[in-house]
Amino acid sequence: MLLNKKILVMGAGGLLGSHLVPALLKAGAAVIATDISVAHMQQRLYPQGIDNNQPSLLLRECDITDAEQVKQLLLECEGLSGAVNTTYPRNKQYGAHFFDVTAESFNENLSLHLGSSFLFMQQSAAYFRQQQRPFSLVNVASIYGVVAPKFDIYANTPMTMPVEYAAIKSAIIHLGKYAAAYVCDSRFRVNTVSPGGIFDHQPEPFLTAYKAQTHGTGMLDVTEVLGSIIYLLSDSSRYVTGQNIVIDDGFLL
Repeated sequence: MLLNKKILVMGAGGLLGSHLVPALLKAGAAVIATDISVAHMQQRLYPQGIDNNQPSLLLRECDITDAEQVKQLLLECEGLSGAVNTTYPRNKQYGAHFFDVTAESFNENLSLHLGSSFLFMQQSAAYFRQQQRPFSLVNVASIYGVVAPKFDIYANTPMTMPVEYAAIKSAIIHLGKYAAAYVCDSRFRVNTVSPGGIFDHQPEPFLTAYKAQTHGTGMLDVTEVLGSIIYLLSDSSRYVTGQNIVIDDGFLL
């Protein structure tokens, strides 16, 4: 499905990114995988059957919040067909309850996550303008970029739905539309995938409450998000742009 395509994955050391890399390789793509630490990325990719000897894989360090590093990375990447931004930069105060979030922390998290997403969209568009070859950019948002949180599912747990997360993910969806409309070229596509909750060993009361809001699946396995991303990177979605694909087993219904 992705034969003869070269895909850049930002945040390949994260939960989604580390599962996406082997899926892209299996689909026939050549992959440039990046994260803030190559050593950390290797630790996350190894359990997925990925090691340094993969002929179609290149591992690179890049801090997506650093404009010069992002620009240099894209400058050194030749022949990219697309990119996926799975990064999730945040500060140590991230995840506090609404009344405990300071304005300074809120602004810092917006700068880290939304600011870096803007930077990567902007530089991907600049890369396309320079290369003049088809390019598909896929961003990752969330169902909570589409609707308000269902706070009752967090009852009896220490968890909450961070206010920064809602603000950032909703903005990422719209920024993708903005970038696609601004470049206004059929060859440059920007789309978003918005998953529901992804299982990552959350507390049992939360898992039970979340499942009751779906059609029976509950939290998604991370692998269930990959097909939509691969579709958006492929020629099967050639004229799909500015769209947001929700994967949530009916959570929003």
